[in-house]
Amino acid sequence: MIQQFRNLNFINFFFLFLLLFILRIEVFIHLPQELNSGFLELFSRLLIPISPQSILSPALNITIAAILVYTQAILFNRIINTFNVLGQSTFLPALFFVVCSSVFTPFLVLSPPLICNFILLFLIYKILLEYKKSNSITTFFDLGLWIAVGTIFYFPFILFLLLLWASLMVLKPFNWREWFSVLLGFLTIVFLLGVYYLWNDRLLDFYDIWKPLSNKFPFYIRINVFDYIVLFPLVIVMALAFFQIRQNFFKSYILVRKFFQILLFIFVFASLSFYLKPDYRINHFLLCVIPVATLLSYFFTKSKRKWVYEPLFLIILGFILYFQFN
Repeated sequence: MIQQFRNLNFINFFFLFLLLFILRIEVFIHLPQELNSGFLELFSRLLIPISPQSILSPALNITIAAILVYTQAILFNRIINTFNVLGQSTFLPALFFVVCSSVFTPFLVLSPPLICNFILLFLIYKILLEYKKSNSITTFFDLGLWIAVGTIFYFPFILFLLLLWASLMVLKPFNWREWFSVLLGFLTIVFLLGVYYLWNDRLLDFYDIWKPLSNKFPFYIRINVFDYIVLFPLVIVMALAFFQIRQNFFKSYILVRKFFQILLFIFVFASLSFYLKPDYRINHFLLCVIPVATLLSYFFTKSKRKWVYEPLFLIILGFILYFQFN
């Protein structure tokens, strides 16, 4: 299968959709009676008295989520190929985006982090486009706006405000106007949201939105290790990919090197921002899909031994399907 997706064949669109369905067949077979996908906070934040569970049935919820993942995978694949991150045009980024977005059953449900991945893909694309531009004040003002929109959808997304400053630090010489434009763009949406709350005589509720910023970072988290065994083959491949990148890092184009640094920031901010959510949900880590899928794509693109990469991929799929059914 890896060999098939190494090429940009039109038929891979069909194979990708088929794999998307296979990785969701368990949740369609054992369809839950009710889904809480976390959109209640969004509607309450916008002062809209609607329960999203009453709008979408579980089957429709999961179907829409699958369509969104498929769309994101195609966009992600296009970004990776446009900037030649892997050194060749391939369909592997789309493949591993779909795989990584199906690791845990909560990933298969429509959720705010899934929507925020669209914003994250847009941010990455616009940031990379600004690499050779001398002035990016307007662009980073717009990106600050988008971070604020993502924060309304999903509050932990606010930490990706740091991603824009980290990207400026990696890509461009210091320009205080560009750094300030990020904050100004973010505060523009915050100001408009505050006016909306004031207009509805709910200003105290507006202050409550920002309370999670005062949360202390949890240094002890109780987790059941057996729930995460499915990640075992993924972690192994990620370690191998990291070793490959380390060996070839300075042989790559400058933009590719900077892209991998930005991916590292995305992974770190996505991993750490979970504490800004009052109730822990594993679907938060959908925000880590982009860097992880890139690492996996890099390994399977550079791997030369078919007897190594094909069984490894089948093992990853086997783990995902086994733990979905058990």
